[in-house]
Amino acid sequence: MTAADTTTGNAGLAIEQALIFEQNTDSATGVDLAPVPHTRRKLGALERKAPIGLPGMAEPEVVRHYTRLSQKNYSIDTGFYPLGSCTMKHNPRLNEKMARLPGFAEIHPFQPVATVQGALEVTDQLAKWLTALTGMAGVAMSPAAGAHGELCGLLCIRSAHEAKGQGHRRIVLVPESAHGTNPATATLAGYQVESIPATASGHVDFAALKARLRNDVAAVMITNPNTCGLFETECIEIAAAVHAAGAYFYMDGANFNALVGRVRIADLGVDAMHINLHKTFSQPHGGGGPGAGPTVLSAALADFAPVPFVVANAGAYGVAEHVGRDAGKAAFGRMKGFQGQFGVYVRSLSYILALGIDGLRQASGDAVLNANYLRAKLSAELTPAFPGLCMHEVVFDDTWLKGTGVATLDIAKALIDEGFHPMTMYFPLVVHGALLMEPTETESKATLDQFAAALLALARRAKRGDQAEWFKAAPRLAPRRRLDETKAARKPVLRWRPVESHAGGNGGTARQAAE
Repeated sequence: MTAADTTTGNAGLAIEQALIFEQNTDSATGVDLAPVPHTRRKLGALERKAPIGLPGMAEPEVVRHYTRLSQKNYSIDTGFYPLGSCTMKHNPRLNEKMARLPGFAEIHPFQPVATVQGALEVTDQLAKWLTALTGMAGVAMSPAAGAHGELCGLLCIRSAHEAKGQGHRRIVLVPESAHGTNPATATLAGYQVESIPATASGHVDFAALKARLRNDVAAVMITNPNTCGLFETECIEIAAAVHAAGAYFYMDGANFNALVGRVRIADLGVDAMHINLHKTFSQPHGGGGPGAGPTVLSAALADFAPVPFVVANAGAYGVAEHVGRDAGKAAFGRMKGFQGQFGVYVRSLSYILALGIDGLRQASGDAVLNANYLRAKLSAELTPAFPGLCMHEVVFDDTWLKGTGVATLDIAKALIDEGFHPMTMYFPLVVHGALLMEPTETESKATLDQFAAALLALARRAKRGDQAEWFKAAPRLAPRRRLDETKAARKPVLRWRPVESHAGGNGGTARQAAE
């Protein structure tokens, strides 16, 4: 039985939930407010002339409404995300408890330094772990997210070039296999971006890169592992060529969770790399925040890192606000107010200390193992986009769907009926009809087997030849059915407006009127 077969529109415990404005009952309220005392009016023509329009509801109705809405959410606590995105994985609750300790959660940036010594020590200890794990000479802690960390690294690079009289270098090379934020960040930093093609194997075209390394190039930005889920095996050779041309090597560290504990970034010849703490070191980032993007720097760039930064002196901690680390090489400036996302620091340090270096190494290994396990299981019906082993995420193209009348989007929608959040679709752009899956290190073999079985069954169904219409109608079991996503994106209806009832009253429950 589906919701369409019931009188109420409900399907068991899946309650059909009307808009809160449609549940309005005149004069109903969950609170009693004292009358507003008479005061001299100061708003003039802006004074409200009609009711504010909030729905009248009793307290039980409000509670039920928002509880039912919450039950429609798909979260990492309810199911598996094959989505290749920041931290769509379990985040240990211990980290949350640490971040909520009163001494961490209730401090303020304007407090005297003497009263926040513990917080500064946490920041300093995390910075030391990040430099130790990467082998880099320094780290700027203040960037608020990955792209912000990219900007920090490029501004350090620009400052270093200008200090050497090389300010004419205005080109940044970005491979097709890099993250999309890379060219956007380079443009924001004042550079011109030139694209470097990828090979058929999904790697940077090293020959094309070398051919473009002239004296106007400031830096190369490479994502490693790249968006194809592959390790750039020529990374050391690329770094050597970039340095020989007088440029700097920026590595996008968003995928550091596949390398941590196994590769020292400094050994790859990297000059700057941001680290998505919210991905590699466990943060609940699925709702859009908070993030943090500390940027580790080589010895050539460390002195140009922005203020503020923590300094330790004889067991006490302070904050450098206005000077660079070296009197002759001033910091380029400030990325943001204060130190950065402190709550993220606490969670990340808690995670690192709980796992230790051995645990971090296992976590990165499990991330790669899980992706390759899915690759092996799904290759029975799906077509891998690239040959050989992958890193922490695996990419399939849509060759296996040829002639079926079923598209990548249809498969993703059908997965919703199976109880899974869809994978990343149509990305990376260099793969036609891409399906990108990142199982992360926190998922069990049983979970991956269940997901693989569902996806393989859908693949076989699509290949039968007469299933296209069934897929086009998916999802059938979700609270809301198939949407016209293009229309929703281009002509969104963002405001609910009541429609007056024909009886002339205002207590009706008319649906939203078209604008």
